[in-house]
Amino acid sequence: MTPAAPAGGRAPEQAPSARGAAIGRRIGIGLMNGLWRPRVLGAWRLPASGPVILAGNHSHNVDGPMLMGTCPRPVHFLVKREVFVGPLGRFLRAIGQVPVDRGSTDRSAVMAALRVLADGGVLGIFPEGTRSGGGDFAELRSGLAYFAVRTGAPVVPVAVLGSARAGRLVPALPPLRGRVDVVFGDPFDATGTDGGPGARRTRAALDAATARIQERLTAHLRDARRATGRR
Repeated sequence: MTPAAPAGGRAPEQAPSARGAAIGRRIGIGLMNGLWRPRVLGAWRLPASGPVILAGNHSHNVDGPMLMGTCPRPVHFLVKREVFVGPLGRFLRAIGQVPVDRGSTDRSAVMAALRVLADGGVLGIFPEGTRSGGGDFAELRSGLAYFAVRTGAPVVPVAVLGSARAGRLVPALPPLRGRVDVVFGDPFDATGTDGGPGARRTRAALDAATARIQERLTAHLRDARRATGRR
């Protein structure tokens, strides 16, 4: 579902914490390098400053924390609202993550995501919308296209490979101290026009941007698998 534009430009009750995201990145670095052996390729492709949309494949539960701990910049991820309960929910909010209701147009989440980009931050999205068995961008939601077209922020594809091991007791996690490859791709303009934030936000424009994003993300995942020899 494409997010509806928030009425009146109303700001969220509390903007996602940039300082919290920076702390979350440091925690992620420690945890991910302590539990596994990440190999990061192409991190230099991520713009060093300015708004960026980081679009990752999502096959396994470790993908989000792995990207937080390997991305060169702090990331504010859109995370399903269901996990924002109790101490975990308070922790995720404290490190600048954004809860989103995946079953409806969540205006609060839309405003928070736009605020991240307006402040020159990195917004992390798993465009398939949920963890899938393939994690191959076969089905994309149009939310990513909305943010890209509305703000003009470049999209950077990233592939997390090697986090799946068949036959394990916890199949969504790689074995401890196992290698996980994280491959960043080249940033691209999802509008295809270099029109920036002034690009038209029509349904046709969003559909075209979604198709363009899917093509680029699928190609990046294919190239990343070829380069690493991983699935």
